[in-house]
Amino acid sequence: MISATLRIEIERGVRKLLDEAGTSWPSELKVLVDRPAHPDHGEYSTNVAMLLAKTLRKPPMEIAEKLKSELEQAGIAEGIFSKVEAVPPGFLNFAIDWNVWLNRHREYSAYQGETEKGKVVIEHTSINPNKSAHIGHLRNSCIGDTLARLLSRAGREVEIHNYIDDLGNQLADTVVGILHTKTDGKHVRFGDFCWDTYAKVNKVYKEDPGLQEERTRVLHELEEGTSSTAWIGRLTAEKIVREQLHEMKAFGIGYDVLVWESRIVAEGLWEAAFEHLQATGAFYKVEEGKLAGCWVLRHGGEGSGEAEGAPSPDPEVHQADKVLVRSNGILTYTAKDIAYHLWKFGLLSQDFTYMPFADGVWSTDSQGQAMPFGRGETVINVIDYRQEYPQAMVKLALEALGFKEQAARLLHVSYGVVSLSPETAESLGVDTSAGKGSYAMSGRQGVGIKVAELLQVMEESIESKRSRQEGLSSREIAAAAIRYYLLKYHLQTEVVFDLRQATEVSGNSGVYLLYAYARAGSVLEKAGAAGQTGSGKALMEPPVPSFDGGALELPERQLLKQIAYWSETMDAAVRQLAPNLICSYAFELSLLFNNFYGACPILKGPADRVELRVWLTWKFRETLGKALDVLGLPAPERM
Repeated sequence: MISATLRIEIERGVRKLLDEAGTSWPSELKVLVDRPAHPDHGEYSTNVAMLLAKTLRKPPMEIAEKLKSELEQAGIAEGIFSKVEAVPPGFLNFAIDWNVWLNRHREYSAYQGETEKGKVVIEHTSINPNKSAHIGHLRNSCIGDTLARLLSRAGREVEIHNYIDDLGNQLADTVVGILHTKTDGKHVRFGDFCWDTYAKVNKVYKEDPGLQEERTRVLHELEEGTSSTAWIGRLTAEKIVREQLHEMKAFGIGYDVLVWESRIVAEGLWEAAFEHLQATGAFYKVEEGKLAGCWVLRHGGEGSGEAEGAPSPDPEVHQADKVLVRSNGILTYTAKDIAYHLWKFGLLSQDFTYMPFADGVWSTDSQGQAMPFGRGETVINVIDYRQEYPQAMVKLALEALGFKEQAARLLHVSYGVVSLSPETAESLGVDTSAGKGSYAMSGRQGVGIKVAELLQVMEESIESKRSRQEGLSSREIAAAAIRYYLLKYHLQTEVVFDLRQATEVSGNSGVYLLYAYARAGSVLEKAGAAGQTGSGKALMEPPVPSFDGGALELPERQLLKQIAYWSETMDAAVRQLAPNLICSYAFELSLLFNNFYGACPILKGPADRVELRVWLTWKFRETLGKALDVLGLPAPERM
């Protein structure tokens, strides 16, 4: 990558200046290479001279000129850069020699980031199997799937898990609802019926608190796994999971293995984890007080424990200790999660067996066969920010057990939840008289937008706006638009979902990217840059043009510059585990191509200019295709 190589050269120059001054490297000094906003300032810039002014006790411009001289003596301007310039108040700007870049564009376009070795296990989706999926779940799945695609393109071996909590309160509530309430109305899918049943039983709990005792009985039977109630729970969960997988498949989201929570208990993984934990001083049984009889994981200091699912009044302040086994013997979610993560890292001798579930997806099963799942070098969990504390407790358990390296490689990709805009919430019957800027979805109240219903609404919106019916179906375009909408925000941003805004097809949208890709393909076909490969049509790369890089018109140079930034954008997205960086890059790339398309006649003019512009169009299409692949969006020949 150009920026990484440049940063290394700048650091060498800085170190030489510091050595000459007899000064060590300041602890707070970090060399950053940025992209200038103004095209006349080149392709890269650094402000390191200004950061060194205090240490070297010299004016920033003097330092910048000296550093420029050091870099030129090192031969940096004889390579990829045509010019190094020191400008007030102390910036160093670097301009790419585009003739050199063109001759080595494949080398510069290839991802060259430092990639860790070994398998990375990514867990995402992990929806409670008690009702249909909603858009909050879909954001999780889109983030996780995109991270898997991103790391795969970066050269990592990736294994994707979907954890099925078939022993949790939510499934127990749905089973109680099926057994003790009546849900009327037409339901196309079983998950929709369970959506209403789950909301209804939570309403009945308030009217008949005694019914909640039934939940405790059902939880016990689900965990024991032998009664008729357990079978109802198992069949309910399996049916809903199949529907959820079908919903996710419409968005290009798939999995390698489903890990059922019940198998963690049945296969003895928790028993093994329990024995390991007992051997540490961090795990103990409470003998008196309100948590008497509970097994607790110590978080340091004195604490009274925390009931599973009961958040602290202050989300930044948690109880010191975590209950893993309740006094009635029921395991908390975190207990099973600790056992699961010991298995993920290959730290338990116990293992699962597996059976095919659907479309190449395996599932843990008592009657299955051995498979090489798990044993990850790195583990990534995509879970919203509200689960930060339970994730921290899993990491703490690994550390307490002596697995500090694994704890360091357990990464929580946290993200903001999806809420509803006032207009969308009101359309769903939510009381919006409080005048809030957003309204939370609530499965217990039956408030939310189901994934299948959103896709249907978006498909109808796309269909109504299409002037032609070529290439992708309206449903495929709708899925791409929704997926991009959920990915384009910074991970920590709360997505305030507005149905009207989400169905827009212009501006920063997935549809805009698809149209730009298809437009480039159409131009290349007209240019005759097409060849036949098998039974389908594939656009072949035209000859690399020979031209004067200094004579580039502004739209040409801006497009070429954005294409050149692809590799380092990939590197940043991999290092930060940030899919939104790819979205921002792809949107800017498409904007610049459409500007280039409108300002520069691609197929008219002098032969050398046409040659350059056709090649630029091809290179744009190739690069955007890589970004679309990472984002899980289709690359259409027609729209």
